[in-house]
Amino acid sequence: MTDAERAAFWRGKRVLVTGGAGFLGSALCHALAAQGARVTALDAMFEDGGANIANLEGASVLLVRGDIRDVELASLCQGVDVLFNMAAQTSHMGGQKDPVADIAINAVSQVRLIQVMREAAPQATVVHASTRQFYGRPTYLPVDEVHPVNPPDANGVSKWAGEQYWLLEQRVLGRPVVSLRLTNCYGPRLRIRDARQTFLGIWIRQCLKGEGFEVWGGEQLRDMTYVDDVVDAFLRSAEYAPRPAVAGRVFNLGGSPPASLLELADRLISANGGQGHYAVKSFPADRAPIDIGSYHADDRAFRAATGWAPRVGLDEGLARSLDWYRTRLADYT
Repeated sequence: MTDAERAAFWRGKRVLVTGGAGFLGSALCHALAAQGARVTALDAMFEDGGANIANLEGASVLLVRGDIRDVELASLCQGVDVLFNMAAQTSHMGGQKDPVADIAINAVSQVRLIQVMREAAPQATVVHASTRQFYGRPTYLPVDEVHPVNPPDANGVSKWAGEQYWLLEQRVLGRPVVSLRLTNCYGPRLRIRDARQTFLGIWIRQCLKGEGFEVWGGEQLRDMTYVDDVVDAFLRSAEYAPRPAVAGRVFNLGGSPPASLLELADRLISANGGQGHYAVKSFPADRAPIDIGSYHADDRAFRAATGWAPRVGLDEGLARSLDWYRTRLADYT
């Protein structure tokens, strides 16, 4: 799809983005508004989540503050053309500590949203933000979509349930649904004041503040996806969702070639002009049992189905991220 074709596809479309003030949700909102879509962002704006009012600065988006568990959904969903379902509780330790709240957000509220969408927008396309956490500790690398599912923690279980409810909508009712199982995503608007979204957030903050950070373990492999490439993947998922090769599918999404955490730490410091330092530590006792070890995705299925490929390499993405936050630390720390 050319840039002109993409703009024509999205112009005037009614789009609802749950979790729309969060890291990935807000990036989608900016991109959709730039294409001429009529975008509503729904977000509970939880203090311990990824939402930040600064994330939507400059975007022509209607922000509705509300918790997906109890907000009035019918008017928000009425007549929407596309739902990007980004709302989730993503903290692994948070899910372990409060699995009831975890499943209420990641599974029960998904069923609530599904029921409303059946009445308010029965023809809408749905793209669901999912996770590679389902796979647990991989039995082989790279991990493809047929790898056994073995969630290592409560958060993985609840998100697996939520994803499966959405896939049922396609199998039973024929709704165009696509689920993207994401790896470690990074870039502008990521929560960096702590490690609740990803370890890289706290690393970025510490580098920019001239303070050290910790690398737990260090040999684990990760593939990182820059936010612009993630946004492109979500847009393509919606654009291609009605096609038989895409509808009802689960796709892994990878990114740059895998790097160890130690290599990633060194490349971050290099991207910061050589400024930064770290200490290698053992995993904390409460986190070690849910660590998945090395992971990188086999995303050939998604590339073949949609033509997607990451455009931003790791070193460029790290440099872009650091540059973006330099003048915005007050808003994000």
